[in-house]
Amino acid sequence: MTTRKESQIAPELSSWCSKAGIDPNRAFVLHDVPSDFDLSDIEETAQSVKAFGRVKVRDRLRDAQTGNNLVLCECRQDIQPDRIPPHVQPLNGGPVWKISLLTESVRSADDFSAKLKKLMVEEGKTIYDVSALLSTETPQENSPESILRAVGDLLAKTMRPTSENTASRRLRIFSGHSPTPAGEESLDSWVEQARLMIEECDCSEREKRRRVVESLKGPALEIIQAVWRDNPDASPESYVEALESAFGSLESGEDLYLAFRSLGQQ
Repeated sequence: MTTRKESQIAPELSSWCSKAGIDPNRAFVLHDVPSDFDLSDIEETAQSVKAFGRVKVRDRLRDAQTGNNLVLCECRQDIQPDRIPPHVQPLNGGPVWKISLLTESVRSADDFSAKLKKLMVEEGKTIYDVSALLSTETPQENSPESILRAVGDLLAKTMRPTSENTASRRLRIFSGHSPTPAGEESLDSWVEQARLMIEECDCSEREKRRRVVESLKGPALEIIQAVWRDNPDASPESYVEALESAFGSLESGEDLYLAFRSLGQQ
């Protein structure tokens, strides 16, 4: 039976799963869920993400400051992180709910080797490149301290551009409403920013998709959610193209009306 608790911060996620008696590989958390939402509404909204399948709410934590809830949910099968979007739009309307996966918090320390190999592949590096970063002042180049120092140098060099791009390529809000509401970007301005971010940012495709989705709301967000449901692996460029197709008509309403009136019946 689902319980309600008062808390300003979430507990350690794996321990939360343990207390709820569920497998962390099948669990996720919804953020910023209004406290007046029924369990059935929360479950139906979560199930709109097809990759989750059947969803059950297992626990809720209330934030005394915002009045909203963190909601712990469980799926019937293991979650595939690459197929899960960063947000979900409530079926009853309102601001999007952030999705946090618990699978990241239960991975073993053995993942470090796999992550290091993946990093070297993505950056076009080899173990010899890592060795070349070792300090010449270190007596034993193969010592654990030397290897850790080299890995740290490699991470610093490869992650710095991403951090810079994060600050300079944060997209402003676009909803698709016309006329453009105050504080939002027009389609042309937003598309220009989005394409620049996609071309110049050194982050992953998933991170680029996340940044695009975070900058959307209203009709624009609904269109991207439809694109994601049709193809969870759609590229960030596809997201931008879908919005251009939906909101980028170059013809005015008067032009479209005259074109309609001039049509002949076949």
